[in-house]
Amino acid sequence: MLFLVAAMALVAVLAGAQNPTEPAPAPDEAPAAPPMPEQSRPAEGGAIPVRGVVRDALSGEALPRALVQVDGETGPGTLTDRDGQFELLTSGAGAHVFQLTKPGYHDLPPSPAEDSAVLEYSNGITHNILVVRGMPELSLSMMPTSAIQGQIDLSTGDNAQGIGVLLLRRVLVGGHGAWVVTGNQRTNTDGAYRFPGLDPGDYAVVTEPARESEIDGISLAPDGSAPAGYNGYAPTYYPDARDLAGAAKIRVRGGETVQANISLRLEAFQPVQAAVTTARLNGKIAAEYNATVVDAQGHTLPYPAVYDPETRTVVTALPDGTYGLQVAAVPRIEGKVAAIRGTAPGGGALQGSLDITVAGHPVTGVRLPLAERSPSIVSVSVSHNAALQTSTSRAAEAVTLGATQAGDARVDGMWLQFAQGAVPGELEGSALPPGAYWMHTNIAQAGICEQSFTAGGASLAREPLVITPGNMTPPLTLSLRDDCASLTLTLPPDSLTAAMGEEKAYTVYVVPDFDSTVDLTAQTLRPSSGGSIVVHNLTPGSYHVYAFQAPVELEYRNPDAMAKLPNSGQSITLQPSSDNTLTLEAPSR
Repeated sequence: MLFLVAAMALVAVLAGAQNPTEPAPAPDEAPAAPPMPEQSRPAEGGAIPVRGVVRDALSGEALPRALVQVDGETGPGTLTDRDGQFELLTSGAGAHVFQLTKPGYHDLPPSPAEDSAVLEYSNGITHNILVVRGMPELSLSMMPTSAIQGQIDLSTGDNAQGIGVLLLRRVLVGGHGAWVVTGNQRTNTDGAYRFPGLDPGDYAVVTEPARESEIDGISLAPDGSAPAGYNGYAPTYYPDARDLAGAAKIRVRGGETVQANISLRLEAFQPVQAAVTTARLNGKIAAEYNATVVDAQGHTLPYPAVYDPETRTVVTALPDGTYGLQVAAVPRIEGKVAAIRGTAPGGGALQGSLDITVAGHPVTGVRLPLAERSPSIVSVSVSHNAALQTSTSRAAEAVTLGATQAGDARVDGMWLQFAQGAVPGELEGSALPPGAYWMHTNIAQAGICEQSFTAGGASLAREPLVITPGNMTPPLTLSLRDDCASLTLTLPPDSLTAAMGEEKAYTVYVVPDFDSTVDLTAQTLRPSSGGSIVVHNLTPGSYHVYAFQAPVELEYRNPDAMAKLPNSGQSITLQPSSDNTLTLEAPSR
């Protein structure tokens, strides 16, 4: 046994002599990527090494310790060294997906259009690399992220710790611009806030309502006659606006830190109390009530409102201004909320709204009547024009109609299902809260396309659908047709040959020149996938086709935004029941 122990010690000494311990890297030196274990190396005949460098897209400087991964999270990966260099083994020749990750940076689409509002930056950008033996070194870039930070000051001079701050970003929902909340924070002990890790884009900053005291909630006065008011700070958009229309829009570029300070003024929040009246719900029928404060366009405002079942009133407290109070009620049967057909999530069987103006004094003694929601009916017809008629069998879910909030204000960005069913016939729409909505048509049935979608004769592609209390809407008519056209999109001949290295990917939109509520889908064309794609179910008429060398989101429902694009697109007219082909012009960027 002693001999065996001595032999093992001798082997260890010899191994240490043959493999001396390497010195630790200097503090400013990124460690080199560890060698790939022998057992994870691909077969010698198929393995191909790929070398490259990762740089800062703005400064051009090398980026150390950027993670380069191939073919997903389970594929091989390595960190760049202090010179931004990397080397790894791919499983063989052919197309491979490379992805970059580094804190403080986001991956960068090829050929970015810095001045274009439609460029889509994302952590999920990938690079399609055609790997061949002996290929040159890759050159990849990453965009430094940005930040918006600021200081909140109170008119009283008190510390602004704990003030809620929301970050809004302008995004596209079905081709329409919308402002949605993308971040929220509370100020620190110094009254400061910071939103890091931002992509280039348009942003806005707004505070949440805050009470001067720490007492939470809304309650009635001791005699039950009215809610109590208080002093507080109203929501304020940077730099000093009560609504988004008056706010400064912050255009963030890559690597920037923007300062956005806001001063809040202490003011009186006046008590508001409205009696809820209805003929249907009485003391014998329990119900779930939901109260909301909204602006003139029906967008929810961040002021709390509660329903008091004892007094059957809605109570809140608001600073001076004009508002709307909305209440929805869903009856409960044996302790459960009744399932009401034709109601949206969060909606109810009864609803009502009340416009109020707060001007330096309490608002009491007003009534808010509830009325039964009337379902919206969409009449859907199909015009048979094709020589070979397309089957219009009543397959389930042939058409789905969606709705998103409209208006230049803070919205939730949610796509709500409005109606769904087989066509032709009548579709019963869900009961949406009062407000304005853009409509979106999605047709699942092959060979059917949209002719028009109107409300009282007005095109819903140009004007939003306005929902009034009681869910009353003008007659809704969706006209479909069965003589749709198809369009084959093909890359230019000189772009069809796949070259080694990073492959170009073209993002293409087929935009109608006429009114349409059909949502467009971005088409992606690559040489390695054949360089062509067929777009079906297109309504006959004139179109413009736009191609980009980067992933983009297109505000195709905004003529002003489309006019600012770097190219005017290719025009084409599609005849009924026609098959068409268009060779794309190579985009300049």
